[in-house]
Amino acid sequence: MHLPSFDDVVDAAARLEGLAVKTPLVRHDVLDALTGGKVFIKPECLQRTGSFKFRGAYNRISRLNADELTRGVVAFSSGNHAQGVASAAAMLGTPALIVMPMDAPQAKIEGTKALGGEVVLYDRWTQSREEIAATIAAERRAVVVPAFEDFYVMAGQGTAGLEAAHQLKALGETADQLLCPASGGGLAAGIGLAFKALSPETRLYVVEPEAYDDHAQSLALGRPITVKPKAASLCDALMAPAPGEMTFALNQKNLSGAFGVSDEEALAAMAFAFKYLKLVLEPGGAVALAAVLAGRIETKGRTTVVVASGGNVDAAVYTRAIAQT
Repeated sequence: MHLPSFDDVVDAAARLEGLAVKTPLVRHDVLDALTGGKVFIKPECLQRTGSFKFRGAYNRISRLNADELTRGVVAFSSGNHAQGVASAAAMLGTPALIVMPMDAPQAKIEGTKALGGEVVLYDRWTQSREEIAATIAAERRAVVVPAFEDFYVMAGQGTAGLEAAHQLKALGETADQLLCPASGGGLAAGIGLAFKALSPETRLYVVEPEAYDDHAQSLALGRPITVKPKAASLCDALMAPAPGEMTFALNQKNLSGAFGVSDEEALAAMAFAFKYLKLVLEPGGAVALAAVLAGRIETKGRTTVVVASGGNVDAAVYTRAIAQT
């Protein structure tokens, strides 16, 4: 299994220089008072296309040769990877088709189309997005750009961690722990590469919806497993039922654990981010903050980094969240 290394994350950062937004680290006195420690938020909702996904998509698509760029790319996503791929493809002059679930947030479907992506909708409960994407890619001789199970995608996502580690050092801080959302595990895998090289004392955790706790179960069993969720989740970005083989190979070594949060806890975190941080988060992008606010992890006297991974949310869901403020 060919896995990326820290050097590949550094290489991805060089490729993304001047293209990806260097998102800041954000703090608030109220959050520190609630947690009894220092909490730094890495708001990838401020990233190009509203999530960290642009990082990996651009790093992957920019590696295609001239012939591959002519033939285009195909991806499957509930929306954030879709927009990242559409944006990167447009910048690199290649066609992009994205297979998206019919129940994806309308903001993500419209955002993908606005960025120039062609969208094919499917029923996530009765159809296989992987099979649909593979069929279309074969017909078009296009390149499939996975959402997480890819060498260059993981390396690209790791640039968020590379930035955070450098930003902490510039502030004279060392993180005791870092929490980030997990779907297939690509973001955690990339961040893990960065932090294990630059801040090995930092303990790394992933946070996922309670109904999609595949990382927690996989870590407990020592192998990737597939969960059969009993219910959907508002965290549409985090509904992968299993970690990737490649992502788990890295995360099994680098993660210290996994936490689950409820939809209501995610909504409460969105409301907190709106009220105090002035950040717009989607449910899936808010789960790491939700875990901190809900007391899933000890924060008193500790320095904690929370990755807020995305902010692409439909108005109705966001209205429901901020009604709690």
